[in-house]
Amino acid sequence: MRIKPLTCSIGAELTNVNVADVVRSESLFAEIKALLLKHRVLFFRDQDISRADHVAFARCFGDLEDHPVANTVPGYPGLIEIYKSEKRDHFENTYHSDASWRANPPRAAVLRCISCPDVGGDTIWVNMVEAYNSLPEEIKTKIAGLRAKHGIEHSFGAILATEEREELIRKNPLVDHPVVRTHPETSEKVLYVGPFSTHFINYHSPENVRFGQDKTPGASLLLNYLISQAAIPEYQVRFRWEPNSLAIWDNVATQHYAVSDYWPAPRRMERATVRGDRPF
Repeated sequence: MRIKPLTCSIGAELTNVNVADVVRSESLFAEIKALLLKHRVLFFRDQDISRADHVAFARCFGDLEDHPVANTVPGYPGLIEIYKSEKRDHFENTYHSDASWRANPPRAAVLRCISCPDVGGDTIWVNMVEAYNSLPEEIKTKIAGLRAKHGIEHSFGAILATEEREELIRKNPLVDHPVVRTHPETSEKVLYVGPFSTHFINYHSPENVRFGQDKTPGASLLLNYLISQAAIPEYQVRFRWEPNSLAIWDNVATQHYAVSDYWPAPRRMERATVRGDRPF
């Protein structure tokens, strides 16, 4: 197996390896898991594998889960279809960590390209450990101990009818997570806010709010500043898809952005999502 780092901060491409073989080799899995923790996202080309192989590889990292909005591939629980056609209903072209609106957000995800445009449709991943480490010390002090609410309503719920949106919210109520979470395997600190973050829940303290004027504007400006860190190129890697390309990423340590520059060309992807734990 050959390992080629793609940037100084995040991402590596692995060649001379087939992910279907990982299921049958404990040593190969251990090596790939260690590389994932180091590089945050791993890329593989020419993975002409079956859906069963895709699911089996993802299950090496943990149990899988479906999505309340995206379609599950029939016969393959935990494998969802991400199909973009002539409709302009893209949700993924914003920096985000998958399903932070869950009480237990996903640990990792494995995405495979089935078909894609000749040009366009890249995906960007961001190292949110580096994003936290590079914050000014006064900001780190200010956000230590802060928590933020995360919700599905204002993203996936935005295009639903009122009754459907209310049902989505009922099944997926707001949750709160630490603004700076700890990686469960590496103990690194991770900046953990994004487009699913609606507001801080414990900002209104004597240290932060002297007058009412300080409360909402101060919290909103700070939250927007933190969310904007994902857009810094020095923390990023950008990947161009081809059919049978595959990526696995650490959903705790990263955010990603699916560039939606290929409309009206279609793109078909399939993703297996690994269950995670409650952030701490």
